[in-house]
Amino acid sequence: MRKVILLLLLISQVNAEAQSSALQVGDSLYAYGKYSMAIESYNTYNNKTEVYGKIAKAYIAIGNFGKALEAYKKGVESNPKNSLLKFEYAQLLSRSKKYEEASKLFEDLIYSDYKNPNYHYQKGVVLEKLNDSTALNRFMSAYDLDKTHQKAIFKIAKHHLIKRNHTISHKYINKGLESYPDNVELISLKAQNYYYQDYMEETITWFKRLIDLGESSEFIHEKLSITYGKNSDYEDAIFHRKKVLQFNPYDATSMYLIGTYYERLNNFEKAEEYITKSLKLMDTPLSKEYSQLGVVLNRQKKYPQAIKAFQKALKEDPKDTFTKFRIIRTKDEYYSDRKAVIKLYEDFIKNNKEEMFKRLAEYRLKELREENFMDKN
Repeated sequence: MRKVILLLLLISQVNAEAQSSALQVGDSLYAYGKYSMAIESYNTYNNKTEVYGKIAKAYIAIGNFGKALEAYKKGVESNPKNSLLKFEYAQLLSRSKKYEEASKLFEDLIYSDYKNPNYHYQKGVVLEKLNDSTALNRFMSAYDLDKTHQKAIFKIAKHHLIKRNHTISHKYINKGLESYPDNVELISLKAQNYYYQDYMEETITWFKRLIDLGESSEFIHEKLSITYGKNSDYEDAIFHRKKVLQFNPYDATSMYLIGTYYERLNNFEKAEEYITKSLKLMDTPLSKEYSQLGVVLNRQKKYPQAIKAFQKALKEDPKDTFTKFRIIRTKDEYYSDRKAVIKLYEDFIKNNKEEMFKRLAEYRLKELREENFMDKN
């Protein structure tokens, strides 16, 4: 009997050592990135309650979220008081777009530890995905519990930016930047606030700070270009629009705007080049763009090409009286036959009712008739 007991104790000790070894081997394999082998080792461990979380993490590491969710579910069911396991499970549910299930788990976690700011924040993220307006309340709770919670601050500041509550948005951004001055997400929100407030110098300062921190995107350079353009800094506006084209080489709008900026710098050849490029890419009504090309061509005294551009603009919008007038003015510059030009103005006055252009045409017609009379004498 004594020998039997000793044998059982020996077997128990060997089994315990084997189980301990399986756990250690699994942890070692996981640490070295051998995740599938780690899972196999964990599965030999008898007390699965202790390893469900480890198995789940290994499945996440190899991209098998379905198996990871199964492991987490078993772990939470077998150990419902393990808050860390429940939190990791809720996060993966959220990541897997199972928002309703994740929301319930985060609610349980908040109930168990209301003073944990991250539970409130993650609950807010899930509510946001569910288009639940109470998400902001969770972000505010996270912030109230931790005034340095950068992610919660970002969500609150972004909400107020969208609502155009710029003063409130700036308040939270400034608070966040106190503890993390180089938070590019908050800096971006600050730049956007200033952009929508039409504070040009501040907009430029904060978007350029993003660039100084290594950020570069189509959005940043587009907003800088627009702001420089509003400020009549056309060379800088061109520089940043060309940066936009590096991200989106076939952006017809950027090409067109570059052309207009070159026109304002009196670089008409470049203006023609970029506006022409933009027109080739656009598949929307182009009355405005063709008219602009006509203006640029006129400035270079390329009258036949300008007339064609205006005619294309008129084809896009046959009711555009301004374009009709521009065609006549271009022909006025180009045609040597003054009688033909007089006839063009007479027909225009007869057929168009817009008072402003009618008066301009009448004034020019009067000049032409006087010139014609003087030539005869």
